[in-house]
Amino acid sequence: MTDVPLLPGAVGLSRLRVYPWPTEDGLHGGTPHTHLTCTECYVVRSGTGELHTLTADGPRRTPLAPGDAVWFTPGTIHRAVDVDRLDVMILMQNDGLPEAGDAVMTFPPEHLADPAAYRAAADLGTGPVEERTRRARERRDLAIRGYRDLVAAAEAGRTDALDDFYRAAVALVADRLPEWEKAWRERALAAAERTGRQIAALRLGDPAHLRDASVTRLPAPPREGLGMCGHLTAYHRQDASEV
Repeated sequence: MTDVPLLPGAVGLSRLRVYPWPTEDGLHGGTPHTHLTCTECYVVRSGTGELHTLTADGPRRTPLAPGDAVWFTPGTIHRAVDVDRLDVMILMQNDGLPEAGDAVMTFPPEHLADPAAYRAAADLGTGPVEERTRRARERRDLAIRGYRDLVAAAEAGRTDALDDFYRAAVALVADRLPEWEKAWRERALAAAERTGRQIAALRLGDPAHLRDASVTRLPAPPREGLGMCGHLTAYHRQDASEV
């Protein structure tokens, strides 16, 4: 595995078909959540939709159309809304951290305050796809209820609700931070440091690293999973091959 190059900048790559499922507020789409350390980018492949976000600056709605690229930094609570078969490619900073639980969903406070309650609401289980789909819709609806309360508080000029959510999110992931740091050091930091060594070598006129050039191919992933925002198809480096 160490011989397979990282994707550029040690990013993660996946394809997302945003859920067309209706919501209680008359929209269609996925589960509101935030990332604690990763900037995320949507590149719209086809269809249309909106990105609903909440930050300390308040709520915002950003239209999504084919060819658009929209990215958002850690702490941005975001909700992918489907209008007409929205299909995006996702570039995710810090490959390995999202898979290690970097995201926290906007469940109501009583779920955020209790790690066991949060895990129970977030877990889709290992049952038949119908059962996991039902649970994905239930957790989406639960997160939307919490998200709507956060938006209402922001619109009323109250910042305490968002601050409370951030503090609860930090507490929920506290035990995972050693795993995150290890993944970051082995991937994103290692990729950046490699560039530094290459620049230093070039200053000396040393082209040695250029002789190690290679081409790697990742085939289309074979199946979709039930992600937070939609049907998610992740590209895994272990499936890559040198060509």
